[in-house]
Amino acid sequence: MDFYSSGEPLFLDSQTAAAKDTAISEDDSETVAMIKELLETRIRPAVQDDGGDIEYRGFEEETGIVKLQMQGACSGCPSSSVTLKSGIENMLMHYVPEVKGVEQELDAEDDDAALTSQVE
Repeated sequence: MDFYSSGEPLFLDSQTAAAKDTAISEDDSETVAMIKELLETRIRPAVQDDGGDIEYRGFEEETGIVKLQMQGACSGCPSSSVTLKSGIENMLMHYVPEVKGVEQELDAEDDDAALTSQVE
C-alpha cells in the first residue's frame, strides 16, 4: 500500500525507465557523471535509432572499465560487440580519459542464450 500512496506511476514508459540508469546522483564522482551524460546525450540516442537501447551498469574506478548492457534489438545483434568496442568505447575514452575500456554485462538469460548458441 505504501507504493500506491506514494504517487509513483505504476508503469514507466521506455524513455523514463531508460533515463533512470543515467540519472546523475549526488554521490556520483565527476567521472561517473561525465560517463552518464555522454551515454544519455550522445550514445543512447544513436543506439535507439537502430531499435535498441543501452543501460549503464557501473564504472570500476581502479580498472577504468565501464559496464554496459545492450538491450532491445541490440541485445542479440551480432554487431553489438563491434558497436560496443568501436563506437561506444572509443567515444567514452576520447571524452573521459579515466575510461580504459567498456565491457558488456549480460543478464542470466543472455548468458544462457550465448551458451546455447555456442553449443549448437
